[in-house]
Amino acid sequence: MMNKRMTLAALMMAATLGATAQKPMSAPKGGKAISDELIGIFFEDISSSADGGLYAELVQNGSFEYNPTERDGWGPGTAWRMMRPGHSLGRMTPRMDNSIHPNNPTYMQLEIERVGHYYDYKGWTGFGLQNDGFDGMSVKAGARYDFSVFMRNVKGEAKQVRVVLVEPQGWGKDPKLLAEATVTADAGTWKKYEAQLVPTESSKTAVLQLLVLTTGVVDVDMVSLMPEDTFKGHGLRTDLAQALADLNPKFLRFPGGCVVHGGGDGFWNTYRWKTTIGPREQRKQQKNTWGYHQSMGLGYYEYFQFCEDLGMQPLPILPCGVSCQGTNGGWEMWPTQAQDACPMEEMDEWVQDALDLIEWANGDPATSKWAKMRAEQGHPAPFGLKYLGIGNEEKISPEFAERFKYMYDRVTKAHPEIIVVGTAGPGSHAQNPDYEAGWKLADELGMPIIDEHYYEPRDYFLGSRQYDNYPRDRKTKVYLGEYAAKDKKLIDALAEGLYLLHVERNGDVVCMSSYAPLFARKNATNWNPDLIYFDNDRPYLTCSYYVQQMFGQSSGQYYYGDCVHFEGDAAGVEQPQADVHYGQSVVLNVKTRQLFVKICNATADTKKAELDLSRFKGVKTAVKTTLSGQAEDENNYEQQPVVPQQETIKMKKKMTLDVPPYSFTMLEIQL
Repeated sequence: MMNKRMTLAALMMAATLGATAQKPMSAPKGGKAISDELIGIFFEDISSSADGGLYAELVQNGSFEYNPTERDGWGPGTAWRMMRPGHSLGRMTPRMDNSIHPNNPTYMQLEIERVGHYYDYKGWTGFGLQNDGFDGMSVKAGARYDFSVFMRNVKGEAKQVRVVLVEPQGWGKDPKLLAEATVTADAGTWKKYEAQLVPTESSKTAVLQLLVLTTGVVDVDMVSLMPEDTFKGHGLRTDLAQALADLNPKFLRFPGGCVVHGGGDGFWNTYRWKTTIGPREQRKQQKNTWGYHQSMGLGYYEYFQFCEDLGMQPLPILPCGVSCQGTNGGWEMWPTQAQDACPMEEMDEWVQDALDLIEWANGDPATSKWAKMRAEQGHPAPFGLKYLGIGNEEKISPEFAERFKYMYDRVTKAHPEIIVVGTAGPGSHAQNPDYEAGWKLADELGMPIIDEHYYEPRDYFLGSRQYDNYPRDRKTKVYLGEYAAKDKKLIDALAEGLYLLHVERNGDVVCMSSYAPLFARKNATNWNPDLIYFDNDRPYLTCSYYVQQMFGQSSGQYYYGDCVHFEGDAAGVEQPQADVHYGQSVVLNVKTRQLFVKICNATADTKKAELDLSRFKGVKTAVKTTLSGQAEDENNYEQQPVVPQQETIKMKKKMTLDVPPYSFTMLEIQL
């Protein structure tokens, strides 16, 4: 045996590069055709996943659009402070007249009465603003940060503005200067000004200051500070985006979730994709369902671009004229709260949004105004949209069914090439009336895919094998769009892994799946558990993340259920079975000529797995990845005790493998 420790992502990447050079192969007999898009990701802006998270912008409320509708006490000045070093004088006033764009109405007017020269401040003077970012700004020495702002010189001579990154030193002390630049507002109309800041020292508590050094009046809007180093240069935070890339996902569902239909706030807060594209100063910002603000800096263009960067299929979800059943009542009102539904005569607007989205994503800029907008933003080639979701977790009421049918019929008639994904309601289990009604509607329409959601205690995932019993003659496939065990211990991750082995075995019925929620920011978490936690400096990967990663990196087109047998089990029994807390799956990727053997042991005892890979030619060595620990181990902000360990081992076509207690093991074999 040759031990060779490497990071999971690096080793799998090397294997993938080698696999892509192989010619496709024919699958040996005995395999069942399954979906090779089983593992994807679902991004919803919950727990500050976008602003302050995946979207790399360091300035909070840079457009001054925060307001009390989003949270009591919020306003244009949220995350900002008035600064007047050197005893400078002036005032700041939020205004909405003659703004940059109607979608971005609020800006801040600065009236500078006096620029002080108090000597104890060692020349640190001016009147202006300070932005504290999201719990401060984490910046690195020598890294480059791109600053931009829209300003309008209203009164007096051109305004010299000092832009500085500083680290506060406490009351009565000058801040430590990290980086500085100067811009001059010299126009009487809105104009964009840019500069680059390069910190001389690293800091986790930096703030950004704009200090006007000339008296008079100047308007300020769209203040931005972006790291020059973003994921593929597309504005996403590099480490968080890379964590998603390392999952090797096949698709991205976005933007929600309850964000899609306004959550508990009604139609006015419904997510409308058309207001999230184009120049950022022209995008319409709005309240987030989860109680904060969406700048839309991460909008539909960025979602599609990220899909292209990671080789994922985009799966946008659109509302269909029916509000979330939690409106004005909260989630506990689901059993009794009626939905709001728009009049049927207004449904054409919702239909047109879907048709225009398809044109925007796939159309020809020479013939489509929406495709032309895509090209003007920097992407003349089509994005290749294949899937479109309509609705999210709505109560499957008669009002919903009527509006869904109306939208479904018109979209599929205009674009039969688009695969529409429907919804099975908020709880996808038998005897749930929404689940039953959702499937009845799917059968009636011959819907290609239906989206099921469920969050359950670990025992459900350890014991349920519901897809074994799904009819094989249905036209509709299952997308398991949201699921998770309700804790983040290793045993919960193994329960999810055992369940995914069951999903893989039923990959002829289940065509896609995605864990949820995806991200959660420290000190701003709306929901637990989540797949990835993060702060300003780094992501913290859960045990569930590593299980998802192994499944994402082992996709294939054929499942073999008879290649692994556990000592003591009856012959011919495929695991996992209900209430048996161990199991296996063997998947072949004929495109890359890779064979994957996955074994989950969620028990306290070592299991002996007997492998018979005789039908596969070229079985010589394997990269063995093992995730193991104690059942109650948990990766969190303080410690990361559970991480995958890897080694390269020699293989025989018939061999016995000792599977440790509380472990998930994967063998990757290049054929």
